[in-house]
Amino acid sequence: MRSPIIRQIRKNWDLYLLLLPVIAFFIIFEYVPMYGVQIAFKNFIATKGIWGSPWVGLQHFERFFDSYYFWRLIKNTLGIGLYQLFVGFPVPILLALMINEVRSQKFSRFVQTVTYAPHFLSTVVVVGMIFIFLSPQTGLVNMVITWFRGEPVEFLTDPIWFKSIYVLSGVWQQMGWSSIIYLAALTSIDPQLHEAARVDGASRWQRIWHINLPGIMPTITILLILNMGSLLSVGFEKVYLMQNSLNMAASDVIATHVYNKGIIDGQYSYSAAVGLFNSVVNFILLVMVNRIARKVNDTSLW
Repeated sequence: MRSPIIRQIRKNWDLYLLLLPVIAFFIIFEYVPMYGVQIAFKNFIATKGIWGSPWVGLQHFERFFDSYYFWRLIKNTLGIGLYQLFVGFPVPILLALMINEVRSQKFSRFVQTVTYAPHFLSTVVVVGMIFIFLSPQTGLVNMVITWFRGEPVEFLTDPIWFKSIYVLSGVWQQMGWSSIIYLAALTSIDPQLHEAARVDGASRWQRIWHINLPGIMPTITILLILNMGSLLSVGFEKVYLMQNSLNMAASDVIATHVYNKGIIDGQYSYSAAVGLFNSVVNFILLVMVNRIARKVNDTSLW
């Protein structure tokens, strides 16, 4: 007698066939590379390979924890991550709520197109635009400052400005694209709720607060959990392109440290240990926030 699992697969074989490429992708590019994580606990020697390299235990982790740059890396990475979360996470929600309230479809589509467009710019182009607009000699921002009889500001070399430039430019680039999922969630809200609220005399603000926000709260919770799970995964490319010797105090993050030690200096085991530490911390944050969300409003990833 065939098992229920086999019968289910035979019944929906076409759906499982569509799922195979996704499963293969994650196995090949996400799970198979985990084999190399063991070099974080070894003194990796290329001629001996992964299996032949000697075990050193937690030596590389201890070296990272005792290093001079440890607290600077944690402070910068965590600071940028929290800055992104507090500023970048609410903006797409507000944008989606505002677009949803626009009555003119033409204007709504125009706003969506304008806000979506920056998402398709590459990181190199965005950083190039930042350099052009914030140049102390020819940048538009400093030209405006000098028009008001102010002194030009060295935005790109002053560590104080690095986090704000990084986060705000990221918000500008991604807010339109990130609002799509909230707009989709808003369309699933029953229009009869708004009609009943209007009959009861509710204002537009009251309907947004008591109908729209609760309606998309499960989506907000899931995306918040996912964002917390990548709190320390600050994007490498943009930071590296904006980084220079003068703003290093604010721009040196875990991702650039791993690149410099692993690729530039060839310290593969040490960089693997730092990367593994970063992944473990992100995983712990993901599990904790997911558990808290499940207890607070019964919405979670699992």
